[in-house]
Amino acid sequence: MPTLHACSLARLPETVAATGASHLVTLFTAGTAVRRPPAIEAERHLVLGVSDISAPQADHILPAEAHVRALLDFVRGWDRARPLVIHCYAGISRSTAALYVAACALQPEQDEGAIASELRRASPSATPNRLLVEIADGLLERDGRMVVAIAGIGRGAEAYEGTPFHLALA
Repeated sequence: MPTLHACSLARLPETVAATGASHLVTLFTAGTAVRRPPAIEAERHLVLGVSDISAPQADHILPAEAHVRALLDFVRGWDRARPLVIHCYAGISRSTAALYVAACALQPEQDEGAIASELRRASPSATPNRLLVEIADGLLERDGRMVVAIAGIGRGAEAYEGTPFHLALA
């Protein structure tokens, strides 16, 4: 069964090794150096330079439609033979939003609320970036249901770093 995994930068090497992942998505502030684990081939690594913000801020890059389109294209091109890992700095906001977006995109028949509930069960600290979810909701033509579902699970538990987790795809 294909799986999506989310983790922080600190837990990236061990998560890739433990899962045997073949694909990786990095969501980091633009210009931050990211060291790709050797097990991941360069063409199977998507780096999205976005800040963890939902409103414009000086010297930061706001997530935009182009970022979400790149994410959607990448996950749709994943062969699902081995896991896909998504990470950001803390493993709490950008990575959990991207994992939720990927799960919704790859399971168009699944209810957005059920996916969000599974996300909350798997990660008590998950606090998906609202703007990434809003943009994806529009691109996936989910008519606001993704936004409502994420609002419904509320803010995650306070944490400095999220615990790695995964969602299985149907």
